[in-house]
Amino acid sequence: MTKHDENTGPEGYRVGAVEAWVETHVEGLTAPFKWTRLEGGHSNLTYRLDDANGRQAVIRRPPQGELLPKAHDMSREWALISALGPTPVPVPEALGFCESPDVTGAWFYVMGMIDGHPLYNSDDTRLYVPEEHRRRMALSFIDVLAALHEVDPDEVGLGELGKKENYVGRQLKTWYRSWTSSVEPAQYDDPRAHELQEFLLENIPEQGPARVVHGDYGMHNCLVGPDCSIAAVVDWEISTLGDPLADLAYALNQWPDPTDGEPVLPEAATAPPGFPTRTELAQRYADRTQRDLSQLDYYVGFNRWKSAAIVHGVYARYCEGKKSTEGVDLDEMRSRIDRSLTLSEQAVNRIR
Repeated sequence: MTKHDENTGPEGYRVGAVEAWVETHVEGLTAPFKWTRLEGGHSNLTYRLDDANGRQAVIRRPPQGELLPKAHDMSREWALISALGPTPVPVPEALGFCESPDVTGAWFYVMGMIDGHPLYNSDDTRLYVPEEHRRRMALSFIDVLAALHEVDPDEVGLGELGKKENYVGRQLKTWYRSWTSSVEPAQYDDPRAHELQEFLLENIPEQGPARVVHGDYGMHNCLVGPDCSIAAVVDWEISTLGDPLADLAYALNQWPDPTDGEPVLPEAATAPPGFPTRTELAQRYADRTQRDLSQLDYYVGFNRWKSAAIVHGVYARYCEGKKSTEGVDLDEMRSRIDRSLTLSEQAVNRIR
């Protein structure tokens, strides 16, 4: 967490107009505010506000400049934390949403401040989660995901968040389109990408009732509280309705297991000792939700293939010169694509 430059003010915010709006529309916050930039959050401009009476809140808006359609969707995030607030899923309190760009040039929202920290890497884990509490934290992590997947979206007003049917099929088509369009600029193709796409499309498991899927559920988007349990889940901007088992497999991919051919990267947040295995976390989820996980390897393969396609697209943009390569290891990025395809292939081979 770093303070903004006092000479330039908080990036993307017209302080006077925003503080006046917040004071009018958010009960209990009194201007002027002290603004402190919070790191993370997919480049969204996120600040902690300390008001004149010492009360804290968080304000969040998209980055400045032209944005891709549906990117950095503040209204989606606001809808999620508003709807999930009364449920067992821990989210920041929804305090106020401004959809008038006249105030500061973009939609923004204000939410409650959470006493917690995301875990981006192994150093964060060692700093915020003592080894004797890591098991508790991991179980809390999986229990929160189970709680999310038990919420009926229709009952909390999220029934129109997205299409409910064929989540995996739609994702496969989207990311395969990304792969094929990136082949030429990347000058890189792999026959496994096409073979996996064909197998995954032909073997999609029957989807049960649609649930809210976070889309990027991991320790980087969870705030770990002082008691080493999950105090809140954040960054809901790509959440939609879909197959909860796809969400589960993505979340589990970050956790090590004795069956792995290679360990998680040493800098990963889940690399330090003291955590339960991925197999144990999967069983915990099954016990909590009573869902059948016999097809879990399919969803693991799907997520690994999707990861390969995402990185492949980013790699292509670097190769085209659309993104600066300064400080970027393109060989390492290429190896990540290969590793993801290998892991997808291994998962698929377990169910062939």
